[in-house]
Amino acid sequence: MTHQILLTPGDGIGPEVIEETQRVLGWYAKNRNFAFHTDTAAVGGNAYEKFGTPGPDETIAKAKAADAVLFGAVGGPQWDKLPFASKPEQGLLRLRKDLGLFANLRPALCFDALKDASSLKPEIVSGLDILIVRELTGGVYFGEPKETTTLPDGQKRAVDTQVYTTHEIARIARVAFELAGLRSKRVASAEKSNVMVTGVLWREVVSEIHKKEFPHIELSHVLADNCAMQLVRNPKQYDVIVTDNLFGDVLSDEAAQLTGSIGMLPSASLGAKQANGRQAALYEPIHGSAPDIAGKGLANPIAGILSFAMCLRYSFGRIEDAQLLERAVDRVLAEGFRTADIMQPGMTKVGTAQMTDAILKALDKLAV
Repeated sequence: MTHQILLTPGDGIGPEVIEETQRVLGWYAKNRNFAFHTDTAAVGGNAYEKFGTPGPDETIAKAKAADAVLFGAVGGPQWDKLPFASKPEQGLLRLRKDLGLFANLRPALCFDALKDASSLKPEIVSGLDILIVRELTGGVYFGEPKETTTLPDGQKRAVDTQVYTTHEIARIARVAFELAGLRSKRVASAEKSNVMVTGVLWREVVSEIHKKEFPHIELSHVLADNCAMQLVRNPKQYDVIVTDNLFGDVLSDEAAQLTGSIGMLPSASLGAKQANGRQAALYEPIHGSAPDIAGKGLANPIAGILSFAMCLRYSFGRIEDAQLLERAVDRVLAEGFRTADIMQPGMTKVGTAQMTDAILKALDKLAV
């Protein structure tokens, strides 16, 4: 089977990390019988410059036809003054919405070699392996009305609307419980049921799904602000955290920093499985476009490369190949290779391409 993969490099360091991921794709084609065909499409500020929109119809059509999308990054200061609907980030939001990518999986894994790079004490983060399951197509990012109006006295009034339905909550809860069944069988559900009616509904629906369908999984509830505190106090108390779009955005970035660098972590955004078994999927590093280092060969490619590992696991069912790539990254870090964002005393500082070189060499050794 030949897999159809769409590359959307985007802005900033996005093209650089996608280029390095393509090198890893090539290694798998040569050494692991991985047949694929790639196409490329514009998104974000790059797309706005070419097509006048951050999410062109052509890109959406290509994404819907692909088996998986490998996404780079979007955004940059040169587009800060664009109208809200034209900002680069709207291209990513359109991809998520139009492809129905409702489940965002963000692992926070602390490699042993990086336990001293975290801003927390090594004993707090050593062995950290948690998964944040974020609802991605509902909530305040998509709720209507979303508007800014002028009041009679001349003041501005801005409104973002937080909206959730039973169906939206139930389907993301099922994803979290199913994934927890493959891990440590523990789910923590984070919301703000003390002050938000959407939080009340969230807790009710998650509890009901747990009771009826997943009683063998341990469920706990935590207020999202308390969860944020607990992540820096004792993060290893968690295994799978399920939460809404806004809280998931914040909590997953916080969890990322626990691991040493946001440049280390991948993510997967998945849609519902169709009757024919197909499932829309987009994989992206969570580090953003980092325009200050774009084009300088300084970006850490590991998050993009590990996003491909998630693609191998979730879209193509190639578990052993995914584990091989993760072991290669682990080995390179253990050997002391570091990009600037994770540099430590006594380690070997390398650039973007050199880090990928080291990972490819590790793959060669591990695949023997």
